[in-house]
Amino acid sequence: MDDTKAYIRQVYGKIADGQQTSCCSNNTASAAASCCPTGEQVVVTEADLGLGCGMPLQFAALQEGETVVDLGAGPGFDCFNAAEQAGPDGRVLGIDMTPEMIDRARNTAAEHGYGNVEFRLGEIEHLPVADNSADVVISNCVINLASDKAQVFREVFRVLKPGGRLAIADIVLQQPLPRELAQSIEAWAGCLAGAVLVDDYLSTIRNAGLCDVRVASQHDATELLTQCGGSDPLLQAAVSAAGECGESSLEGLALSIIVCGRKPG
Repeated sequence: MDDTKAYIRQVYGKIADGQQTSCCSNNTASAAASCCPTGEQVVVTEADLGLGCGMPLQFAALQEGETVVDLGAGPGFDCFNAAEQAGPDGRVLGIDMTPEMIDRARNTAAEHGYGNVEFRLGEIEHLPVADNSADVVISNCVINLASDKAQVFREVFRVLKPGGRLAIADIVLQQPLPRELAQSIEAWAGCLAGAVLVDDYLSTIRNAGLCDVRVASQHDATELLTQCGGSDPLLQAAVSAAGECGESSLEGLALSIIVCGRKPG
């Protein structure tokens, strides 16, 4: 998995530096909405690289003055939206393992005067965040990239305050992938090969100690995968890998879901 993680870091580093694009970047707002709808207001244009697959903040019930941790913050899209909701007395911590993404996000925060947002380099399996310090943990289409999802959710449990909330968007599977596709490094970086069955995903969250775990929203990710496959190098690689494995269609294969839960307390 070390090779896969290094590959993912390399790919997303290129996206951060503008050497590679994602499906919604460099598109008009209407085109982006049809391809990768997040449902979030774009408060900082340069932080919108089209890397999400949902709208976790709409389900986070974020209040002014709260502390938010974003797993896999990338260029900071959800962090800046969260900062607007949390207000000047709130605090947002964005965690990402890609140095280029951290640099881009920090520069954007400084340029736009977001003094209540901080970006830290780190892996979501080992969050550089104190115990019991977050009111809300969010994530947008990132946990599927992690090989040890159980460890990710144990970290979520650790950093949440008692009663703290979880709201995450992610890609999950409705059926197992063919072995060749599941082992494709390109499909992993394209948010497909690292995805797990939806029931397993929810069980992993509950086993970490979180309660009231529920799917708040879901839609078939086929359209996302196929529409973006022509313009997004990551998803195009995943779609191509599916074809090489004899999968002529991705229909019914994956879901984009929003999952909510909380830490007891």
